[in-house]
Amino acid sequence: MVAAFDLQAHRGGRGLTPESTLAGFRNAIALGVTTLETDLAVTKDDVLVLSHEPRLNPDLVRGPDGKWLEGVGPTIHSLTLAELKTYDIGRLNPATQYGTQFPGQKPADGERFPTLAELYAMGGPDVRFNIETKIDPTKPDETVDPARFARLVVDAIRAAKMERRTTIQSFDWRTLIETHRIAPEIETVCLTIVSKDMNTVAGKPSPWLAGLDVSHGGSLQQLVKAAGCSAWSPFWRNVTPLNVTAAHRLDLNVIPWTVNTPADMAAVIDLKVDGLITDYPDRGLVVLAQKGLKPR
Repeated sequence: MVAAFDLQAHRGGRGLTPESTLAGFRNAIALGVTTLETDLAVTKDDVLVLSHEPRLNPDLVRGPDGKWLEGVGPTIHSLTLAELKTYDIGRLNPATQYGTQFPGQKPADGERFPTLAELYAMGGPDVRFNIETKIDPTKPDETVDPARFARLVVDAIRAAKMERRTTIQSFDWRTLIETHRIAPEIETVCLTIVSKDMNTVAGKPSPWLAGLDVSHGGSLQQLVKAAGCSAWSPFWRNVTPLNVTAAHRLDLNVIPWTVNTPADMAAVIDLKVDGLITDYPDRGLVVLAQKGLKPR
């Protein structure tokens, strides 16, 4: 049994507080979470901000007039930081299907899109950060190119002196390979999913895997190692005893996402994973205590 466990608050813990907001990250820290997970977008003036979507999402974005967006908004990359800061992301739109998924989420009206620098500034001396380059190889016009994205992230991490407390994760491994090339001191995490709705592994080669190809021989875990990642972060339903063992044999940590019910958390922990990402860090802390584990 591991002595410590990496419990990560997904988007700050969106089951509890508005996602990707400083209010949410503060709440996660107050609970006792020690790793904050978040996604990154890039503004028109090349500022890294926290957002899961590359476009303004009507499920959670209100305009300067206080009204919900009527449809999908512009890309964040088409807006300056000043323009982006006029939008409110402090609650879910109750009229949307997404807005009904987290009935226990406590609103925090007035929250704005935070910058990565703002997140670092409020994190305190002990918090770690798992930040995701949100980039889609099939939609190249939505944000900057992979090399530019990686450089912006590396520069921001170095400016904040957070190299030892930050990991960079992505489904699009091009940013991870570029990060490993220009900043080998910053650990990277290879994200994957295999499901009926999305599959970043399939294809010969898959556009998500930066030219690496499972069908050319070897395992997915070997590709993760070849990409320079120190951890593999699969969709939690894709985790099996065999692939956890395969990852550990390659000295890879396994941190599945996004595990939300106590029963599923307990089952995943029993597979000997090294951490998990969850929308409900409060539940995760209870399960860890029951398993005799502590968040590290």
